Order: sequence, then C-alpha cells, then structure tokens
Amino acid sequence: MGLYSYYRISKPSSETVPEEKVDKIYKEKRNRTFWGVTVAYSLYYVCRMSLSVVKQPLIDDGILTAGQLGIIGSALLFVYAVGKFMNGFIADYCNIRRFMATGLFISAVVNLVMGLLGLLNSLAGLPTMLIFISFAILWGINGWTQSMGSPPGVISLSRWFPQSKRGTFYSIFSSTPYIGEFLSFIFTGAVVGAFGWIYGFIVAALAGVVGTLVILIFVNDTPESCGLPSVQTLSKEQLTKEDRMSTKELQKRIIRHPGLWIIAISSAFIYITKYAVAGWGVLFLQKAKEFSLEQATQIIAFSAAFGVVGTVLAGWLSDRVFHSDRVKPAIISGLLGTISLAMFLFSDGGYMLNIFYVSLFSLAVGVLYCIVAGLMAVDIVPRKATGAALGVVGISSYLAAGLQDITSGYLIQYNTVTVDGADIYNFGPVSWFWVAASLVAFILPVVNWRQMQKNRIV
Repeated sequence: MGLYSYYRISKPSSETVPEEKVDKIYKEKRNRTFWGVTVAYSLYYVCRMSLSVVKQPLIDDGILTAGQLGIIGSALLFVYAVGKFMNGFIADYCNIRRFMATGLFISAVVNLVMGLLGLLNSLAGLPTMLIFISFAILWGINGWTQSMGSPPGVISLSRWFPQSKRGTFYSIFSSTPYIGEFLSFIFTGAVVGAFGWIYGFIVAALAGVVGTLVILIFVNDTPESCGLPSVQTLSKEQLTKEDRMSTKELQKRIIRHPGLWIIAISSAFIYITKYAVAGWGVLFLQKAKEFSLEQATQIIAFSAAFGVVGTVLAGWLSDRVFHSDRVKPAIISGLLGTISLAMFLFSDGGYMLNIFYVSLFSLAVGVLYCIVAGLMAVDIVPRKATGAALGVVGISSYLAAGLQDITSGYLIQYNTVTVDGADIYNFGPVSWFWVAASLVAFILPVVNWRQMQKNRIV
C-alpha cells in the first residue's frame, strides 16, 4: 500500500449495515468518533503546551533567555500556521483517523527527544547555543505535526453530523484546547515542580502516545466506510448545488471569499491574547506578582478550565439564547474578555482574585473564539470545504500567535533591568500590546458580519 493510498479518504464499505440497525450503529459510531477526536485533540495540546510550563525553570537554570524562548515558541506557531493551511486543504481528501494519529504520535516523539536532550545536558553539559538551535528545530517540527490535529477533528463533525447539530458539537470540540491546557498546567506543572523541567517533556510524550491509541481505537473515517449511508441521507438533508461541486472547486471559492479573510484576521487577534496568557501567564505571575511556580500554574490552569466552559456555552448561547445571532454574543464576550484581561495585567490582588480575572478572561475568549473562528466561518462555507476554511483561518491565527511570541519575548526581555544582581521585570509595554489586540479581536467581525452573510457561499 502506497502513502497516498494509506492516507486517502476511505472508500465505502462493501458490506452495508442492515436497515433496521442503521440508526443504532450510526449513533454509536458517530459518538465514538466524536469523543475519540475530542479526547485526542486535548492530548495534542498537552504535547504543545509543555514548553510554556517549563519556561521559568529554563530561564532560572541559565539555559535559555526569554527572547530565545520566544523564538522557539514562535517556531511552532509559524510552522503550525503554514501547516494548518496546507493540512486543512489536504485533510478534506484524507482518512482522518490515520492522518490525525500520525500527527500526534510524531508530536509525542518530539517531546520525548527534547526531554532526552535535557537529560543529556544535565549529564554532559551541552553548549547553550546547541540546545537553543535543537529546541527551535524540534519545536518547529512539532508545529507541523500539531497542525495535523484540528482539521481532521473539525472534518469529522462535517462527515458525521447533520448541519442542525453541528454548532453544539463544534462548541464542545472547541473546548479541547482549554482541556489540554488545563491538563498541562496541572499535571505537567506538578511533574516539573517535583522532578524538574526535563520530565515535563517526557510526561507530555506519554500523553501523546495515549492520545494516538485513542484515535486508533475509537475514531472512524466516514459513515460510508462503516457500511452506513452518508450523513446527508441519514439526516434527510437536501443536497445543494455546492454539495454536487467538486471539493477542489469549492476550495478555490473559499480562497477568494473576503468574509472568510475578515474572520481570519479577527481570529489572529484572538490568538494573540489567547496565547499571550497561555504562553506567558505563568512567567508574568511569577515575576510581576511574585507567585511560586506551583501557584502560577494553578492560576493559569483555572483559566484553561473556564475556557472549556466558554466554548461549550458558545454554541448554546448563540443558537438558543440569541437565536443564531453571532454578533451579540461576540460583543458581550469581547468586552468582558478585554476588561478582565486589563484587570489581570494592571491590578493587584491575591491568589483567588487572579484566578477570578484569568477565569473570566478565558471564559469570554472561549465564547469569542468559538463564535468568530468557528461558527461564523462554518456559517458561510459549504460542508465539503470545511478543512479549507479552517486552513485559511488557521494560517492567519498562528502567524499572529507566532509574531506575538517573538514580540512578547523581546518586550519582556528588553524591559527587564538588573538591580543588585536581581532582575526587575516591567510588563507594562507587553500588557498594552495584549489589551489592544483583545479590542480589535471582536470589533472587526462585528462591524463586518452583515456584509459577510450577504456574500456567503452556501
């Protein structure tokens, strides 16, 4: 079997399910696939967030600077941006089970190699520049394999769920990054606190292996590959002219759609603020507010937990409370997220108050992310081009997140002074950068949403 044959979308099964069993088996396979990709993509994030947990120990040990860590972090994000764009288009043609499992397994291997490099450094004392270059290359490879996770997950919703149910299940799937971040900051943070930063990468690798097994055991490619009718037939949806068009032609139309690029730019600013808190929040809490590593990781973990609540609520709020109005929840969540982020960055407060600030921020951003980067995009594109739409939004989002990582790293480094041998951090400039991005994130799609709906492709 060649590489193309192995990864291409599954052919319909030669054995069909008896009509009286179709409904039962469809729901069983659909639910297994949904929860399989949801759990697995959460563990994708454990393999992605390991570096964020170990930043301070790497700085304290004199192994890497904040600027170098920003470059390493951006290597993942820049490669991820290109990878998500390309893999979004590729995944529309692929067996999502095999495609998704491959990406997570390689990501686990990358984390393991980084942990082993750290172990070798502790034994033999590797040159700092060698560690920096090796980590940047490996983290860049991780960026590509990470980009193989989200497109198959979202495509599975299109292949297995009717349009009437997609919003609710999409909002649940969209919570997976926050679940993965929560697991990273709680469990990986605890491991790093107890055993050191090397084991943060190793425990992330183990999580990746578990996720790979979950995909292989639970996920199915298409209903047709399981001997079932298509989701359109099962849900009695009428075929549109777009459903009859080729995937290639629909993808070309996606690229030319101005509304999708507005969503992509807005999502870019969402990702600046989201990754600012996820990637630099622990360091900020340690240096600006003098929390311990354990306390800082716990606070950011609460942030991730409330992000789950926000993304799960987003579909329900938009569909049920606001009757499919995407604008009102975007305005409310955008304002709430900006205010809470500013309070977190510019006000004092103890452990519980900081938990409140970042939790409220993540809840609001979770809603905004799901509304703008998910439901708005899905609303204006056809089912067969879901992966392509995700690719367009993804390349913009992660290029911005990568630029954020570099900008934030150097804004922090160049506004740090040494007094009597102690580093004094000034987070003022980087904080204003993050707050400004938070404002643009929700204003842009709200102003343009009506025009975007008029030009929809469905």
